[in-house]
Amino acid sequence: MGVITYTEEVTSPVPAAKMFKGLILDADKLIPKLMPQAIKSIELVKGEGGPGSITQINFAEGTHFKYIKHRIDELDKDKLTYKYTLTEGDALAGKLEFISYEVKFEQSPKGGCICKTISNYHPKPGVEIKQEDIKAGKEKATATFKAVEAYLLANPDA
Repeated sequence: MGVITYTEEVTSPVPAAKMFKGLILDADKLIPKLMPQAIKSIELVKGEGGPGSITQINFAEGTHFKYIKHRIDELDKDKLTYKYTLTEGDALAGKLEFISYEVKFEQSPKGGCICKTISNYHPKPGVEIKQEDIKAGKEKATATFKAVEAYLLANPDA
């Protein structure tokens, strides 16, 4: 089975630059605060936060996963783009070599923003990936997006 690609768009009333800052640049501080039932911590384990850096997300007790590691491939604060690769952790479930992501925030003509994500799942040879598994991961990502969005709407000066 080859690479499986999913594209998703999520809209928000929050401006693109503010959503990028909250969801990408301030994720290590903001997401564990907003979702302590799911995320225990987000730590920079290698580098200074730019391309080549490695972040580790540690999940809360009682969740399905213990941790995952992301390698930052590209971070463009001007173009509001972020590319990263999930390289290690329980979320790969022994079935995936890695998952690469491309995230872009754009201003919406109606105000707010559109977050476009392309996810490329690279299964190990001979492994079949089920739609349900990918859907569950996407739902968690959307929940994180919505939690950050709600926080930014409630705290306009954040």
